[in-house]
Amino acid sequence: MVITSNSKTIPVPEASASNQAMKELELIRNIGFVAHIDAGKTTTTERLLFYTGRTYKIGAVDSGTTVTDWMVQERERGITITSAATYCTWNHYHINIIDTPGHIDFTVEVERSLKVLDGVVVIFCAVGGVEPQSETVWHQADKYHVPKIAFINKMDRTGADFFSVVEEMKIKLNSLIIPLQLPIYENEEFTGVVDLIKNQAIYFEDEMGTKVVHKDIPEHMTQPAAKYRDNLIEKLAELDDAFMQKVIEGTKITEKDITTTLRKHTIASRCVPVLCGTSLKNKGIQPLLDAICAFLPSPNDVGTIKGFGRSENDFQTREMSVASPLCALCFKIFTDPFVGKLFYTRIYSGKIGTSSTVYNATKRTKEKISKILRMHANKQESVTEAKAGDIVCLVGLKDTTTGDTLCDEKFPITLEAIKFPLPVVSVAIEPRTKADQEKLFVGLKKLEEEDPSFKVAYNRETGQNIISGMGQLHLEIMVDRLLREFSVQAKIGKPQVAYKETITRKIESVGKFVQQTGGHGQYGHVVFLMEPLEKGMGIVFENKVKGGAIPKEFFASIKEGVFEAAESGALGGYPVVDVRVTLLDGSYHEVDSSELAFKIASQYAFKDGLRKAGPVILEPIMELEVLVANEYLSQVIGDLNTRRAKISSIVERKNLKIARADVALSEVFNYADVLRNLTQGRASYTIEPSYYEKVPPEMLAKILGL
Repeated sequence: MVITSNSKTIPVPEASASNQAMKELELIRNIGFVAHIDAGKTTTTERLLFYTGRTYKIGAVDSGTTVTDWMVQERERGITITSAATYCTWNHYHINIIDTPGHIDFTVEVERSLKVLDGVVVIFCAVGGVEPQSETVWHQADKYHVPKIAFINKMDRTGADFFSVVEEMKIKLNSLIIPLQLPIYENEEFTGVVDLIKNQAIYFEDEMGTKVVHKDIPEHMTQPAAKYRDNLIEKLAELDDAFMQKVIEGTKITEKDITTTLRKHTIASRCVPVLCGTSLKNKGIQPLLDAICAFLPSPNDVGTIKGFGRSENDFQTREMSVASPLCALCFKIFTDPFVGKLFYTRIYSGKIGTSSTVYNATKRTKEKISKILRMHANKQESVTEAKAGDIVCLVGLKDTTTGDTLCDEKFPITLEAIKFPLPVVSVAIEPRTKADQEKLFVGLKKLEEEDPSFKVAYNRETGQNIISGMGQLHLEIMVDRLLREFSVQAKIGKPQVAYKETITRKIESVGKFVQQTGGHGQYGHVVFLMEPLEKGMGIVFENKVKGGAIPKEFFASIKEGVFEAAESGALGGYPVVDVRVTLLDGSYHEVDSSELAFKIASQYAFKDGLRKAGPVILEPIMELEVLVANEYLSQVIGDLNTRRAKISSIVERKNLKIARADVALSEVFNYADVLRNLTQGRASYTIEPSYYEKVPPEMLAKILGL
């Protein structure tokens, strides 16, 4: 069977084959675990793999034996650094899992994972509640319209408070939070959960959590269970008219009614189901697996993926189906010492096989696939084919980078690019010996390809290589990887803040480059309007030249000159941001004008405008949260006040105080040591980039060394 579209004959599979493919997609779940650091993502992933039979024993983060924390640096530090992909099956469902880092320095791993996932499990600590990075990943998921379910972990810990965390989620996360379970405690020990949908208790009766027993709800829990079940039905009735009608008519509400309605509105991101348990003590994981399959979307539920075709005005949609033309996104690159580059790729539609050729729509080049690998953390399994709904690694690509779209050349589509955060910390790096020089360059190049939040630059003024990242830990890990993976001995300087420059007023600037030589000369002349933009806008170039004052062939060179000039500001040589440059006018010479001449004229105009437009230096401001015992609060606040911190709130949780503040990054280098000394080790903190702000006058002279 064939259909004709735009004079092209496109084969369409028979209905039976199409229906079978739809059924297969219905049983796929592409999910991730996201949370604040130490909430239990990796521990939860480890249990999922064990209970689904993917692994035969349970690994532990503290002993460095988990599947997904496979890097040496992860096992040494007990934290997740890079997102790891694995998969398992549960009740005929195929679940692709990405375990993401919780530390803010590695937020790029969360960002690119959310781009390709269909649903996420957000994990919260029953003691810590809604912590800063939990809020960050929640909003990242909202940005990519990824449906969520929540799992409140560590219910066995002293100070665990399920109901307090649920209320905190409602207040801080601005979402409809619907608990599906309640914790059961006997003699202050967490023993199981009340399932509000089935209206029964679930107990985990052996140490490994494999013996799951369903019983009647214990007497001391019947009243709260009835209250929260009524709340569940009430919230679903508010969301769904058909469900509301059944409630009004007094029709018996079945388990299927609740599950179907809850799934529909979870997928639409109108509500978030909440479960609880303790991953470390092996309780609550099987019901979580059931919830992942029941409430998070399949590729069929997502439906279509949007992009554009041969131009930005050619909007395209692609149905998530094996029958549709190929559409896939490379969301991560990792260098394997034996295989070479691994290109982590989500297949949205169509299918690919080994030795096949695909079209990179972003780079507009053809790529040949030599191998397709299904990943289980760092273990690889070769497969001959990948199709819609799969997350696999491709081998053999040459020009593809993170964020590129791979497709069928006959049906091109380019998906929206992944936006990555800007680095906030920089250090100088140099090889210890001449023999290390070449290896250093190769190693840095590969690490930069893998991690878009890690940048490498050369400072012409000092002759130094500069590496920039999301924090001190991020850069420490990169330098450690240089040593271990690339055998490069390198020295690094002290961390430096990644300052930016911008302008404060609107001005008009002129740039003219005229050079006479024996033959043809050089002539370029541009007039710019430069004005400040809102925070986070970067450099925006607009062309408003009228009447052919400058030929079209020089516009690209003028824009290139602007962006190159913006790499170094007028005050301290820092990158320039948040400026709109509008090309108003100019002139050209029929013989002497060239692309080079207009590029240089553009740079002159930009630099001239920077000097006249009230340039200022911007510094990164961090959002700091300190969890501290009551008796040490005054010392912590006093110290923060000396660091130019703006205290935004102080709240109480159990016997602890949580102080939140905005503070300049330059003031909190090595803050961990300071806080440890102030509180005798009885405090912890988290910090993440928030925004850039103008440097105070008293700090400007210090930064510029005046």
